[in-house]
Order: sequence, then C-alpha cells, then structure tokens
Amino acid sequence: MSLTYSSMLDLGTDLIAFDLPNTITQKNFSSNTLEINKPSLIMFICNHCPYVIHYHEEIKSIEKDYKDKINMIAISSNDIDNYPDDRPEMMKNLWKNLGLTFPYLYDETQEIAKKYKAECTPEFYLFDQNHKLAYRGRLDDSSPGSGTKPNGEDLRGAISNVLNNKKVSLEQFPSMGCNIKWKS
Repeated sequence: MSLTYSSMLDLGTDLIAFDLPNTITQKNFSSNTLEINKPSLIMFICNHCPYVIHYHEEIKSIEKDYKDKINMIAISSNDIDNYPDDRPEMMKNLWKNLGLTFPYLYDETQEIAKKYKAECTPEFYLFDQNHKLAYRGRLDDSSPGSGTKPNGEDLRGAISNVLNNKKVSLEQFPSMGCNIKWKS
C-alpha cells in the first residue's frame, strides 16, 4: 500500500460525464441519468484498500441519511489484472454484503479517474444542484489505525451546506489512501 493524497480538482469544475458498467445491475450507468436538480456525490473507491474499508460503515450511514436527497455513485478504476479483489464480480459481492444500493461502476479504461484527476482511494467529489464541484477531498480526519472512528464530518458538512444552499467552506483537505492501481 502506497499512501497517496488526492490532487484536488478545481472547485467549480462541471460534473465530468461518464458512462460505465454498473457491477450491480450488469448494465451501463450514465451521468445523464442522474436525477436533475439533486447534488451528486461521486466517490472513487475499491474493494481492497484499508482506507476504504475503514469507511465502510460511514458510507453506509451516508447512504441511509442522504439517499433521497443526493445522487450517489461509486467508481473503481483499479487494474484488476494485478488486483483481482477489485474485479467487477467482487465489487458486486461487496455491495451485497454491505447492503449498499447505489451504483458501483467499473472504470476499466481508467479514463474517468484520469478526467477527475483521482489519485487515491477513497476520494470524494460533491457536485451541487447545478453540477458544479462544491467539495472534493476527504470524508473526515480519521484513518486506519488512528483510533478515531469515522464520522464523515468534512463530507457531511459539505453535503448539508449544498442541500441548504449555503456556501461550502473553501478550507478542504485532500483525501488520503491507497494510490489508484494504474495499468502499466
């Protein structure tokens, strides 16, 4: 595991379009099908990263608290030849075991991760109702082995502000985790 920090895509960036296989339904899911006038949370994750695993319960809690208020999408862009735990069938199994219901997409070409300037797992991107990037970075300040239980404070604060038409703080911290496993 190589500790990597996110590169922090510019705030105000338009939602970057995608059309990727949803490992849950076995059908493609396109950004064009996101519910209009709802904020969208795009997260780059994977199955095997200890940083992502550390956040599983908080991701479940965020879905429970916001599933009717925001669009939620997870994307895995890892090289599955060298990281077989991240294969689409394993992604589907993980979602089933966690009880998550939002799309978990597979970015086989890694093109979408590159367009988002994603560097690590997990990374969180929150787009407002106008599809402009309002927040990017970490879920909270916890990490595996820190002894701190995840609470989603940073991301939850941003979601709350976006939903209430308030400014999101410009003091945003990069996410940290395992580097995306790029194909050679």
